[in-house]
Amino acid sequence: MSTLAKIKEHKAFWDGNGPSLILIPTAKMEAYDTVGYRELFYSPDRMWESESKRARPALDWPTDGIPSVRPNLGTIFIPTMAGLGYQIREGQMPWPGEHLDPEAIRASRQVDVVETELMQLAAEFYRIHFNHNGEGIAAYHADTQGVFDIAHLLYGSEIFYDLADENKTDWINELLDICLDLYIRASQHIKELLGEESHSMIHGHGNPQGAYFPHAGVRMAEDTPILISPAMIQRIVLPFIQKAAEPFGGVFVHYCGEHKSLFEQLCGLECVRAIDLGNPEMYDTRWLLELCAESGKVLYSHVADEPDEGWEAYTRRLGKLVKETGVRCILRPTVFPETREECAGMLDLWHDLTG
Repeated sequence: MSTLAKIKEHKAFWDGNGPSLILIPTAKMEAYDTVGYRELFYSPDRMWESESKRARPALDWPTDGIPSVRPNLGTIFIPTMAGLGYQIREGQMPWPGEHLDPEAIRASRQVDVVETELMQLAAEFYRIHFNHNGEGIAAYHADTQGVFDIAHLLYGSEIFYDLADENKTDWINELLDICLDLYIRASQHIKELLGEESHSMIHGHGNPQGAYFPHAGVRMAEDTPILISPAMIQRIVLPFIQKAAEPFGGVFVHYCGEHKSLFEQLCGLECVRAIDLGNPEMYDTRWLLELCAESGKVLYSHVADEPDEGWEAYTRRLGKLVKETGVRCILRPTVFPETREECAGMLDLWHDLTG
C-alpha cells in the first residue's frame, strides 16, 4: 500500500473510523543502528542508507505503519544548537558534554539554528532522501526533546536545586523560555526542510515505521519530569508543553520511566494528541487504556506482554481490551511473528478485534 493510501487510512483512524492501528515490525532489531555509529553520525549519506535499510522491508509488509526514516542524531540534537558539547562513543548514541552556565545559555537566543552543525547534518540527510525520491519511504523529524528536557541537558542537575529555591523562580522561567524558543525555531526549520504543513506530520518515533498525525505537527520527549513532583509538573512543565505545541496545532509526547501523575496530567492537556511510554511494563495496561479512552488520547506505544505470551494470545488480549475500553490505539507490539504469513494474520486479527 502506498504512503498516500496509508495516510488516508490514518486520517480515518483519527476521525474515529475503522480499527485501531498496529505497526508490526518486519524483524526483531535493536532500537537504534549503532554499528559504526560515529561514521554514520558525521556522514548523512551513510546515515540515510543505514536508516533506509531498516525501513525498506516495511514497504510491502503486512502492517499499518508507514515506512519512515530520520537523521538519527540523538537527544543532543536541539541542545547542541545552544552550544552544548557532545561525545560520540562507538556503538552508543551521543552523550552530552559539560553543562552550560546561565550566560552561555542566554547567548543561544542569538544563534541561527539553521547554521548549526547538527541542523546542517539533518538538512543534508533530507536533501539526500528527497533526491532519491524517497523510494516510497517518508522522512520525519530528527529527535526533539521537550522544553524541560532541553533545559535539563543544558543546565544539568542545578535545575533541581533552582526549582526548590524561590529566589531562582525568575531564572527558571527565563531558562525554560529560552529552551522553548530553541524548540520552536528548530522544529519550524525541520518542517520547512520536510515541506510539512505546520499542523500535521508523519512521525516514526525512532522506528522504521511511523504514523500520520493530522492534528499534531511536532513530537517531544519529556523524560526529566519523572524526577519531579506532580505539583512541579503542573506548575513548570505543562505550561511549556502547551506553549511549544501552540504553533503546531498539537503534540505527540513520549517519556520513559514510571510516573502515573505525569501520564494523568498529559491526558488532561488538550494539546496532547498521543502519548508513548518507554516503559509500559511499569503500568497496569487496563488503567492506561481506560484513562486514554476517557480523555480522548491515542496511546501510540509499546504495550507490555505477559510472561510466555505468544503473538496470537497477545493480540487477542489487547484487542479485546481496546474494544472494551473504547480507546484509540496505535500499537507497537512487543510480541510478533517471524513469518510474513503470520504477520498478515496478526494484522487481520487486530483489525477484526478493534474495528
